[in-house]
Amino acid sequence: MDNNIIFEIFEGLPRQGPGDNRCTKQAFETIPIPKKSLKILDIGCGSGMQTIQLAKLCEDCTITATDIYQPYLDDLKQKSEAEDLPSGVITECVSMENLPYDKESFDIIWSEGSVFIMGFENGITYWKDFLKTGGYLCLTEAAWFLDNPSKEAELFWNEAYPLIKTIDGNIEIIKKCGYEIVDTFRLPESAWTDNYYTPVINHINKIRDDYRGNDEALNLIKEIEKEAEIYQKHHNDYGYVFFVLKKI
Repeated sequence: MDNNIIFEIFEGLPRQGPGDNRCTKQAFETIPIPKKSLKILDIGCGSGMQTIQLAKLCEDCTITATDIYQPYLDDLKQKSEAEDLPSGVITECVSMENLPYDKESFDIIWSEGSVFIMGFENGITYWKDFLKTGGYLCLTEAAWFLDNPSKEAELFWNEAYPLIKTIDGNIEIIKKCGYEIVDTFRLPESAWTDNYYTPVINHINKIRDDYRGNDEALNLIKEIEKEAEIYQKHHNDYGYVFFVLKKI
């Protein structure tokens, strides 16, 4: 599938995945260090809703926000410059799989809803190199809430993201990769519905005609609608979990 079509469909939206500013704040406040003069790397930032929130929560910090789609970064840059933020935001168009930074150069690495691109274990293993010893990795990852989820949800996720695990399964990976768990918590249902699916569905209803004759784009739109329907029916089976981890 053409990634540009995926990016285009989500362009202009406040979020490109489930999330909630309250959860960003909760995770950030869990980190037991002074929230001042930190170097933070936000990986797969999209249009940067969480980046702006971090910049509001941290004093005199430097936040480097990265994504591979420049229009998302342009959107974030415009928003960050329009606000009087207590921390600076730098945007850079780089791949999460090939980060151009010095090893052990960040106090905090942040990633909401993007580690699945590499896979949870691959992501937290590779990104660890860029954290200072004693630094923190904060990220969200899809997880099963039940050992025996509904068949429909299981079939959907086995196709969409076969690496999905239970929370305990992810915790095993975290320990194996050399992190200490500071906190874990589930994102609320509203992070998926109010903050993500509702604006996405409203958006694709407006742009659907723009892709008339483009079967690839129309099929992607159908997949997004199916995903929203699956979540509505089976939201008790799975969701996003925030993991706050310390490099040891």
